[in-house]
Amino acid sequence: MSQVSKYNFKFEDLKIYQKAMDFGELVNKMVKKFPNHELYALSSQFRRAADSVALNIAEGYPSSDAQFVKHLNHAIYSANECVNCSTKARRRNYINFEEDEENRKLLTELTKMMSSLRRRILERKNTNS
Repeated sequence: MSQVSKYNFKFEDLKIYQKAMDFGELVNKMVKKFPNHELYALSSQFRRAADSVALNIAEGYPSSDAQFVKHLNHAIYSANECVNCSTKARRRNYINFEEDEENRKLLTELTKMMSSLRRRILERKNTNS
């Protein structure tokens, strides 16, 4: 991605959003080497779950704290789904152990960041109550 839009949305500045976008692109590239019979099965599921992480962060960002926490929860659920998809891909020999480990590493980072953000929002919410 060489060009940057002159129109910026605040959620795009979030490091967690940027990492989630990068992970979605990584998965999109990875599933292209899966067998054709997985096109509408594991390939599609993995891509949709990976994209859902960033989509939920973007969708929840401008909302109330409660809504943002709800969307962060959905993003975490999608990240967990990606763990399962990656494991299935490794077990079916579509990706190797190192690729699965890299996915797990990135998903661990994403999940920790989302959990931390969710915790900070909830703490702020409780402090202001």
